[in-house]
Amino acid sequence: MFSGIVESTAKVIKIVKEQENIHFTFTSPFAHELQIDQSVSHNGVCLTVVSLNKDDKTYTVTAMQETLDRSNLGLLKEGDEVNVERSMPMNGRLDGHIVQGHVDETAECIDIQDAQGSYYYTFKYPFDKEMAQRGYITVDKGSVAVNGVSLTVCNPTDDSFQVAIIPYTFENTNFHSIRIGTKVNVEFDIIGKYVARLSRPE
Repeated sequence: MFSGIVESTAKVIKIVKEQENIHFTFTSPFAHELQIDQSVSHNGVCLTVVSLNKDDKTYTVTAMQETLDRSNLGLLKEGDEVNVERSMPMNGRLDGHIVQGHVDETAECIDIQDAQGSYYYTFKYPFDKEMAQRGYITVDKGSVAVNGVSLTVCNPTDDSFQVAIIPYTFENTNFHSIRIGTKVNVEFDIIGKYVARLSRPE
């Protein structure tokens, strides 16, 4: 369980493909604090630490094919940055919203507007009526996780939504590297999914 409040970015330093899996090695400011089997969100994807090298502050995680199909992790290259967050302690504050680390799909950045210091990003994703009825949608002033960042939705449509990014978020996450055409990971609000499920006729 995560809050969508990104701790830092981690840099990809090695990518190894093994059959249908990909092993990613990252360097991170908190790598020396990690433990084997610990969960870390990478661009919103919950992955398990499988090996550590605390001397050079690196760790390795493994993504299976289903994760690669649903997320942008398969597009990563050495040198890329990802947003990282360790799992939320049970006695911690929920400063963002409930983020599971289970990415639903990717979306494409279709517009970036400079708002005199802040930025408005617009993302478009494939619309599916059945999935929308199951809660895979955004609503105005609702929550959404984009690359693991907890954000408030504005100006949603059936297949797009906009988010406002303040300078701190722009500088301290990989939003500063998002361009028009960039694919991002999206996790829709889990509470919305449960409400949609309970509201569906039997």
